[in-house]
Amino acid sequence: MAQGNRLCVKMMATIGEHSLFVPEDKVLVGVSGGADSVALLMLLREAGLHCEAVHCNFHLRGEESDRDEKFVRDLCRKLSVRLHVSEFDTEAYARSRGISIEMAARDLRYDCFERLLADWRLDKVAVAHHRNDNVETMLLNLVRGTGLKGLTGMDYRNGHVVRPLLDTSREEIEAYLAEKGQDFVTDSTNLGTDAVRNKIRLELLPMMQGINPGVFDTLQDTLRHLSDAYILYKVAVEGLKGKAMGGNRIDIETLKALPAPRTLLFELLYGYGFNGAQVAEIYERLDGEPGKVYESDEWRLLRDRGCLWLRRKSEVYRCLCDVLPLDGFVQVAPDMDFSISRVHCVEGFDIPRGKDTACLDLDKLEYPVTVRLVQEGDRFVPFGMQGEKLVSDYLTDRKKTLFEKERQLVVCSGDAIAWLVGERPDERFRIDGHTTRVLVIQCQRRCRTETQNP
Repeated sequence: MAQGNRLCVKMMATIGEHSLFVPEDKVLVGVSGGADSVALLMLLREAGLHCEAVHCNFHLRGEESDRDEKFVRDLCRKLSVRLHVSEFDTEAYARSRGISIEMAARDLRYDCFERLLADWRLDKVAVAHHRNDNVETMLLNLVRGTGLKGLTGMDYRNGHVVRPLLDTSREEIEAYLAEKGQDFVTDSTNLGTDAVRNKIRLELLPMMQGINPGVFDTLQDTLRHLSDAYILYKVAVEGLKGKAMGGNRIDIETLKALPAPRTLLFELLYGYGFNGAQVAEIYERLDGEPGKVYESDEWRLLRDRGCLWLRRKSEVYRCLCDVLPLDGFVQVAPDMDFSISRVHCVEGFDIPRGKDTACLDLDKLEYPVTVRLVQEGDRFVPFGMQGEKLVSDYLTDRKKTLFEKERQLVVCSGDAIAWLVGERPDERFRIDGHTTRVLVIQCQRRCRTETQNP
């Protein structure tokens, strides 16, 4: 069997095993002009798939970048393949976002893919990563430090993006092109040894081949074993996650009693954007003083007594009301309403009880009566006590978490706190033997949907 036929059969086996395409799919093929992408475009056309090509010119290599674009234009014209070309000022994009050139190029490339899929009603994006790339990725992750997922290499399929050549070697690709008499371009940056990946490709892997000539096959088999192991690992982790975490709360003692708690904590927090160094510090300080807050891009994590609490940064808790009416119903916070009424204090008046109800002597109040979030330095005289107490100290004694303190409301009479909502009224506004009119405020909690694991 000719090399071309063998390679097409091998690629189709990969496509079938991993369900990468269905026959009617319209495929966008990323074509840089290098051997891998040229071979991928030709093989997919041989397989009978509807193919269109996309070339991204990042303008990072001067005349060489323009040479690559011209090569791809000529190739697609020869193959009668529709070509989409996108040009980018990659360096400006990277500067504007404070990211590396490599990350900027990746973002621009995949944004371009998604846009073309939508605009041209295409189904999949095929990229030309092959077996050698996969092995290099595993070794790169190993050198830089990674979890088990990083040792499984690339996915055959990631959303709309598919990798049909992931079981194919670079040597097979180049032999296929030689048989077809098809040339390609070479990116000169792949020949230097300044980048870590290039060092792995040009120095480390040849050294490993000197020890084991079949090292690529060996490492490819290892990748498959690790991928299967990772699937089993994820099943086990998902089962353990539910034991340690409920809603946005991780119970520390339960976590510590489970197998591999440090690794489990990483799996619990990784999806919230916390990195390995942060998780290591959090784990080391599980039994430390409560109150420490850690932040990822979108989440805050609070280490409290016996548990870890997660809250989105975007969940800004605010007071929705300022001045309270003296009768009526009003929403004062996203999860709280007040029912307010004035009552005459006559013989037989039954004072409502409970932390969610405050009965205040109306004639002791200064108008307007207001509601707000607690502020630093706030003081009040807790009902039943004589002296003032810092609200923050009172809430600490009540074992409130920092997140709970940030959501604490107070009802004020002038500058004085009349009620620490949901806790205690102020002694100065209590009902006594001289009270004739009472302001009754009842707090009604709204149901809140807790954010679950991302």
